[in-house]
Amino acid sequence: MDHRLLDILVCPVTKGPLTFDKTRQELVSAAARLAYPIRDGIPVMLESEARRLDPEAAPRAPS
Repeated sequence: MDHRLLDILVCPVTKGPLTFDKTRQELVSAAARLAYPIRDGIPVMLESEARRLDPEAAPRAPS
């Protein structure tokens, strides 16, 4: 994942920052508790395609 792209992408639900989960190939929104998949190198930034995170498993949003 290109870090320049990560710097400009935001969660479409919260408009907050995303973190890259290299292991799962996902962009994670801690605030929305959603993980957006990356397919063939392209982030799929649709809420309907995102995986919901368990509250305990979701990383905390930066303060």
